[in-house]
Amino acid sequence: MNVEETTLPGIGLRHDFRTRSGRRVGVVSHHGGRRELVVYDTDDPDTCRESVPLTAEESDALAELLGAPHIVERLNNLGEAFAGIVGDQIRIAPGSPYDGQALGATHARTRTGASIVAVVRDQQVIASPRPSFGFVAGDVVVVVGTPENTAAVAELFRTG
Repeated sequence: MNVEETTLPGIGLRHDFRTRSGRRVGVVSHHGGRRELVVYDTDDPDTCRESVPLTAEESDALAELLGAPHIVERLNNLGEAFAGIVGDQIRIAPGSPYDGQALGATHARTRTGASIVAVVRDQQVIASPRPSFGFVAGDVVVVVGTPENTAAVAELFRTG
């Protein structure tokens, strides 16, 4: 699908596309945050036939209605593509050999084959932590790999 983006000076941006049946529809995003759903005339695709102003809440609701089934379908396809891959959450316990140590010191990826993709600390998510990131007791480490790989990371944080 080809979505065209057009700058509207003094107004904002317009994104539009042609449907399979040839209709042109779009969304105008105003600088102030307001949005309009626009439907163009079938005989003159440059003439706006209908414009529906939407609040931010209405825009979110419409996006959810239109996007949710598609997103679920994509997630299901991802599940098939990555069969056997799991995500796990591992809490760093007080007394863990890596409490106070840097991620790089674990050599987790090399030793287990799993990837540490995030750390949750005090309800804050640190995505893609760098090797210099220091663990503290209570951190929740988000690991992706096979069930065996993620279990090996849990054991690594328990025993070293």
